[in-house]
Amino acid sequence: MFQGQQLPSFGGATGWLNSEPLGPADLKGHVVLVDFWTLTCINWLRTVPYVRAWSQAYAGDGLIVIGVHTPEFEFEHETDLVRQAVKERGLDYPVALDNDYGVWSAFDNHYWPALYFADDRGMIRDHHFGEGRYVESERTIQRLLGIEREPVAVVGTGVEAPADWTQLRTPETYLGYGRGGRLPGGAGLDDRQEYQLPERLAFNSWALGGRWTVRPEFVVLDEPGGRIAFRFQARDAHLVLAPGASDAVLFRVLLDGEAPGRSHGVDVDEDGNGVLREGRMYQLVRQDDAVLERTVEIRFDEAGVEAYVFTFG
Repeated sequence: MFQGQQLPSFGGATGWLNSEPLGPADLKGHVVLVDFWTLTCINWLRTVPYVRAWSQAYAGDGLIVIGVHTPEFEFEHETDLVRQAVKERGLDYPVALDNDYGVWSAFDNHYWPALYFADDRGMIRDHHFGEGRYVESERTIQRLLGIEREPVAVVGTGVEAPADWTQLRTPETYLGYGRGGRLPGGAGLDDRQEYQLPERLAFNSWALGGRWTVRPEFVVLDEPGGRIAFRFQARDAHLVLAPGASDAVLFRVLLDGEAPGRSHGVDVDEDGNGVLREGRMYQLVRQDDAVLERTVEIRFDEAGVEAYVFTFG
């Protein structure tokens, strides 16, 4: 979807949160910002403070923000999980549920996050994929609204804090074989297999300990006591997890073999203890001082845990 084209229909949405279904008549005369997202995406999470602030700052000037939740992983189709993410992130604007990729296809979109800016005649005037370019995006909103003012003040905290790009040396890493990720040594696809963690991991590599099965989207723990380790360099380390059939699974995070202390992420305490209750992204580490090459290890008390992707910031 490029500049000068008509804003596509949202008719392919499978449901709506915070709003009744919106059609062309509802949007007529409004500037529209469309934000494609999925609840586990760290890149989207770090853009949330800006989109949320723009919605609140410019609603009275005629801006309508529409979030479009298009799931990346199978568990993200669950409406309750999307509803919980909307609540936790403080999204008070309409969100279209796009479980069948109908809206995604109408926009010919290929990215999370993706922003599309439409004028009050329903014409796409700008777009942006990924993080960044926040001042320019806000200036686009103002230009389409016909106003000019100082940009809103935005401060991201917790998982919404901007990445430390100067220290980030480890890429997003998918654990399932369907995304072409680098699999642990001797991995058997779709078969239960016993793995041993090496004494030391190579930089930017990961390994399993215990009995796991490698699936297209994720790795699943087949017996209690499984472990995952990753050698990384970044301020933050995250892991997308789902509990399988369990209501809650206890896990423990170690940093270079010890409790993380003040370098714990928002989803664990200083001793490294955390609870996996629902499918989402869990922040395991936020390094408190110098950002060094470290090894993070996660231990799980119960079988059935699904691990999808490591992300860093």
